[in-house]
Amino acid sequence: MTNVRDFDGKVVLITGAATGIGRATALAFARRGAKVAIGDIDERSNETVRLIEEEGGQAVFIKTDVSKSDQVADLVKKTVSTFGGLHSAFNNAGVLPPTKQFVEMDETDFDKIISVDLKGVFLAMKYELEHMVKSGGGTIVNTASIAGIIADPGMAPYVAAKHGVVGLTKAAGMEYASQGIRVNAIAPGLVETPMTQRWLEDPDFRKNVIGNVPAGRPAKPEEIADMVLFLSSPSSSFAAGQTFVIDGGQTAH
Repeated sequence: MTNVRDFDGKVVLITGAATGIGRATALAFARRGAKVAIGDIDERSNETVRLIEEEGGQAVFIKTDVSKSDQVADLVKKTVSTFGGLHSAFNNAGVLPPTKQFVEMDETDFDKIISVDLKGVFLAMKYELEHMVKSGGGTIVNTASIAGIIADPGMAPYVAAKHGVVGLTKAAGMEYASQGIRVNAIAPGLVETPMTQRWLEDPDFRKNVIGNVPAGRPAKPEEIADMVLFLSSPSSSFAAGQTFVIDGGQTAH
């Protein structure tokens, strides 16, 4: 573990930490002293727990479908009972839709994306906020996307869901800042993760997308994790209800 222990004694809940950004963030929090609870439907979260424990950290995996209210409520309850509290949350669980034109998108595709990427964030926030109001404060970071501020073709349900996450973040950020709870969101551009692998392995897609990124590459999950930790720390004490873009300059033009 590193010598930086700025989250010593803190309990962090992360949804969607089986791979990618979620796993990188879970490891980063643990390396800085936090106890990490992972809520995910993906059994690869056990590997994230193992990696944390190998480095001397503490973590637990609580299998959770974030689209189910009772399971999310139980996730927060078990996090608190296991580690004695809840100080920060990173609502990161999400899925990508099949790439289709708007009129070709199935209703089932739309419903799945909205239920996980938007409703899942709403439910997580609802029960996290409920606890944080009682405990006297905390931080929440939601994963939106640059699709929450711009649109790409073939991604209508995802664009709708991520715009919704930005809206939920603004609403909760305004409502709870006076109670010592800071709610913010991140909007990553293209990140190199198992979820985006099918895109990055397509030479034409990679060329077209990377061609629009001034940095000339996708982000690494660890680069996104650093922003989550910043927004969860006292260093961002006056940030509330905002969405922070991390896209290598893609949306700057």
